[in-house]
Formats: sequence, C-alpha cells, structure tokens
Amino acid sequence: RRSIRINCGKNMIDFTLTSDQELIQQTAREFAREHLAPGVIERDDKAEFPNEQIKLLGELGFMGMMVPEEWDGSGFDTVTYVIAMEEIAAVELATSTVMSVNNSLVCQLFVDYGTEKQKEKYLRSLASGTKLGAYSLSEPQSGSDASNMRTFAQKDGDHYVINGTKNWVTNGINSDIVTLFCLTEKGAGYKGITAFVVEKGTPGLSVGKKEDKLGIRASDTCELYFENCRIPVENRIGEEGQGFKIAMKALGGGRIGIAAQALGLARAALDASITYAKERKQFGKTIGEFGAIQNILANMATEIDAARFLIWRAAKLKDEGKNYIRESSMAKLFASSTAMKAATDCVQIHGGYGYMQEYGVERLMRDAKITQIYEGTSEIQQLVIARDLLQ
Repeated sequence: RRSIRINCGKNMIDFTLTSDQELIQQTAREFAREHLAPGVIERDDKAEFPNEQIKLLGELGFMGMMVPEEWDGSGFDTVTYVIAMEEIAAVELATSTVMSVNNSLVCQLFVDYGTEKQKEKYLRSLASGTKLGAYSLSEPQSGSDASNMRTFAQKDGDHYVINGTKNWVTNGINSDIVTLFCLTEKGAGYKGITAFVVEKGTPGLSVGKKEDKLGIRASDTCELYFENCRIPVENRIGEEGQGFKIAMKALGGGRIGIAAQALGLARAALDASITYAKERKQFGKTIGEFGAIQNILANMATEIDAARFLIWRAAKLKDEGKNYIRESSMAKLFASSTAMKAATDCVQIHGGYGYMQEYGVERLMRDAKITQIYEGTSEIQQLVIARDLLQ
C-alpha cells in the first residue's frame, strides 16, 4: 500500500489509496502472479499472444477500467487504472501493452468522441473484454511525424473508400475493431486527418505478417492494408478534420498508462535485484553487502518512487479535468528512462545469469526499451514539455 500526501502550497494532493483501489491493486497482483507468471518466458520466446489471459482480464473488468458502468465498463478513475497497470506490467509487459491500448487508446476514444450508436455498437464489447481494439496512426513513412500520412479515405455518397498502408499496429492481428486515422483532404496536413472505426472482416482490409520484435514479443504488431475498403459514414468518429486532435488527446492520456507500464517493469527489476543480491555470494559474503551494489539498489528505488509520484500526479490531474499533457509527458519520459536503467542494472547485478533467458531479467531489459519509443519517443516527450514551458 502507498499512502502519500504532497503539499504544494495551498493545494494538497492526497494519494492515500481508497479501499476500492487497494482491492484493485491486490486483485491485479494476484492475477499477475497466478495467470501471467506461469509461462511468461515461453510466451515471450514463442511470441505467443496471451489470449486466455486477456479474456480473464476482461472478466475482471480490466479491459475497460475508465469506461462508465452504463457502457459496461468498470467506472474507475485514471489513478486506479495506473495502479492496476503497474501490477500487470510488473509481471508481463506484453500483456499490459494489450490492456493499455484497449483502455487508453480505444475505449477512451469512444468515451470522449463516439456517438451513442458507436458506443452501443463498439464500446460495450470493448469495455467488457468480449472484443479487442487496435489503434492505427503510424505509417511506413511517418512515426513521430504522425501528420505525414498517405492513407486516404475518399467520400463516396454515404460511404468512404479507404486506400493505404498502416504499420506498427499493436493488437493488429488479434483485434476485432480498429480505430483508424487517415486523410480525408489531401494537402491539408494535420487538418485533413479524420478518425474512423473499421471492423475486422470488412472487405478490403487485410492483415500483414506479425513483426518479429526485440521485446513485448507476446503482444502482436503488424501492418494493415486497405485496398478499396468501403465503410459507412456512420463509422466516422467526430467530424472530418478532427482526427489529429482526437489522436493526440488519446495519446496524451495513453502516455500515463505507458509510464505506469514502465514503472511496473522497473519495480520488477528492483525486486529481482534485491532477491539476487541477498542470495548471491562472492568473496565470502552476499553481493548485497558490497557498497557498489547497495548504491545501485538505492538509486533504483529512489527513481522508481519518483516515477510513481509523477505518474500519479498526471493521473490525478486528468481525473480532475485539468490540463495534464505536460505532466503525462514528464511521467512517460522519466518512468521509461527509469525502466531502461533499472532493467540494465538488474542484468548487471545478475552478471552472467542475467544474460540467460531462464532467469527472466534479460526480458526486462528487452521489454523496457519500447517504453521509450511507442506512444511518443522520449525525444518527442522532451519537445512537448519544452513547448509547454515556453508558451
């Protein structure tokens, strides 16, 4: 349990966990221990999607945590969501990635911008975990420069006809629903981008091969191909030209979840390091008795707590309806850096054993890197923070 109060002048931020949050934390921790830890190395090795685990997460209400109960969600706030995310990511980052996309980038998008009909048709099943969503923004030529896209939706009566290629689509293979961002007006830059929902099985939508990734290997990533893919106008989310704004808002909230992922992984690295430092003996004593190891552990623990405070602050601001974009970027920037350093230090503490797959810590090092890349690289987070400071 974490009970934290931060006094900021006249404003008191109270991070004492409620009884509901404590229950969610414990539930997520037990789920991760019982259903994720067994087989986590094998799923990573075989790049095997955690179908059964995702189904169980849906039954627990963890796939639509911030969706109001009227739409079959759990109705929790963002702070509760990141508490659960930390626990899941502490055992398997890949599964937490699937959970993160469905919660932050897909469900939240429908909550914020979906019509009543779209919520009824898509959000209920997404929030309850009976269907899975994917978020498709990037293209082969556009990553950080998300507005530099070519995929085009041509208006044709009461339909749109979509042509183009999307890549790096998390959940792209196993999803039932894709939230798609593409051009509806060429030459207009970000002002010409519109958001859509496309159901899997729609003629003209095909799925590319699964990418063979460095980390989060149990989470699927692929390209999506649109060839004269015809969808009704009612599948448009928001108005034409609002897509970039919709995408950026989703990413702003999603970054809090990614930061929580990084936090969970960093905590796992610390726990593994402490355990090993107490057990491993060299030169007649445990390696935890050496000052060099103690310094690493002390710095790791300090940075992890600092990351948690940043994440909870951003989540709290979002829940209060305040501007949280700079804070979410700060949280992701710092937490992802903390995760990468903690995982690398964990491997170093384990020495040769840390390099071996069976110990599981080399996976932490491989998984950690993605938190510095997806949903906005660390360099993009620095840009967001700096621009906000200079306004």
